[in-house]
Amino acid sequence: MLQAQVFLWAYILLFFPTSIVAQGLGVNWGVIASHPLDPKIVVNILKDNGIKKVKLFHAEHDILTALSGTDIEVMVGIPNHSLESLSEKYSVAQAWVKANITAYMGKKGVNFKYVAVGNEPFLAAYNGTYNNITLPAMKNILKALNEACVGKDIKVSTPLNGDVYITPTYKPSDGIFRHDLADIMNGICEFLHKNNAAFIVNIYPFLNLYQNPGFPETYAFFDNDDSNSMDDHGVKYRSVLDANIDTLVAALKVSNFSDIPIIVGEVGWPTDGNIYATTKNAKKFYNGLLKRIVKNEGTPLRAKQYPDVYMFSLLDEDLKSIDPGMFERHWGIFSFDGQPKFPMDLSGKGQNKPLVGGKNVTYMEKKWCVYNKDASNQKDLPVKVAWACNNTDCTTLVPGASCSGMGIDLNASVAFNMYYQMANQTKGACDFEGLAKIVKRDPSNGTCRFPIMIKTIQTTSNSSASAPKSSRSSTFSSSTSHSPFETQSPSPSSSPFHSPLLIFQIFVGIFTIWFV
Repeated sequence: MLQAQVFLWAYILLFFPTSIVAQGLGVNWGVIASHPLDPKIVVNILKDNGIKKVKLFHAEHDILTALSGTDIEVMVGIPNHSLESLSEKYSVAQAWVKANITAYMGKKGVNFKYVAVGNEPFLAAYNGTYNNITLPAMKNILKALNEACVGKDIKVSTPLNGDVYITPTYKPSDGIFRHDLADIMNGICEFLHKNNAAFIVNIYPFLNLYQNPGFPETYAFFDNDDSNSMDDHGVKYRSVLDANIDTLVAALKVSNFSDIPIIVGEVGWPTDGNIYATTKNAKKFYNGLLKRIVKNEGTPLRAKQYPDVYMFSLLDEDLKSIDPGMFERHWGIFSFDGQPKFPMDLSGKGQNKPLVGGKNVTYMEKKWCVYNKDASNQKDLPVKVAWACNNTDCTTLVPGASCSGMGIDLNASVAFNMYYQMANQTKGACDFEGLAKIVKRDPSNGTCRFPIMIKTIQTTSNSSASAPKSSRSSTFSSSTSHSPFETQSPSPSSSPFHSPLLIFQIFVGIFTIWFV
């Protein structure tokens, strides 16, 4: 009997995930990184933590190969720059489906569930560039899927930013689609309704707090009391996420599409690069979010069923644009090397414990590049640090970030080490005309961590419909706000690469102040 019990537990540990995840929970997996983690390691992270849904921003051969045979549900994206060709030529859609969908299907293939055509294509910042080509592109992709006899199993939608709807009275129940998009949104909704597909929306409570001075901090989370709630004809909204979802629900109802399901395609909280972007706040946000998901009580305007939710994001990405803010490279619940940042309970029961991190990650040698205070040319330090930050990731140095306010020595070392690590520890990358030196003792101090870069493989894209790693979409710009509770802006996944001049000005300013 004892032997049978031991066998049973061994079987459970071998063949079932170590973590139970809230139903409907998924995660975004982006690869805008200088050293992307091996996709096989990432897929094992998903499996070890019981995550059964993943959203990709574009098709990459190595990632899709790693996902093959896992039964993880996949939503694969098509970037905005491909919309024009997809909308104009059906043959392009056929080629995309053949290269990125049917090539990976079969008995041990990828479990595709959605194709996400475009990414927030109707942002006001795009000035209508994609307004008239998104729906035709969606129709051609669906036609190609149907031709391949997989259209019934793989749905087609487009992830939209919350700026496609507004509420003139600030109340969620008065939500309508943006006037300039009324006809376009009617066409999109008709397409989704006809094909039993979901409306995908990206919502970021963090950006409400970041962009709006005076925004009630507790309203960005889920444990808010009535003092900062939104009253909508007697209905109390205690979180901006629920209010935002119901603004969409109301807009759908006005358009006579009240039965279209909703998926929150991106929602999350960054852990560095801003005073509000901390692991403490991220943990608080996810605790509240996961409890809301598992309760499945829905929202006031759509009760009894909470939308499926994709966390943003799985991993930090050190080449993401910082135009929206210095926090952009720190959205991951795991660091760049696949290690968990803070305890979470993905089941939503509040029993937080460390997530299972990446295994068999190969790191470079244990050595770091730091500031050499004995160098004779100290006057050149501000310019050298600014140059380093122009060419690496210095987002941990800004006010409120994990390495801020720790003095010239440490801050210069952060800049030099990040450049050195991202340059694969090349000897010449730690010089800066004598202002830097290599050490073998970890200079990390308190919250300020000095990472060692991982050895990596370069992922490969399947087709011209895949996005380049260092740039996606267009220039960041805040959208018009119709309520301090519902401000929308381009989501982290739709941001462009950073402006080097911006970083240069920031860090020259910082070091100029220090040396005065």
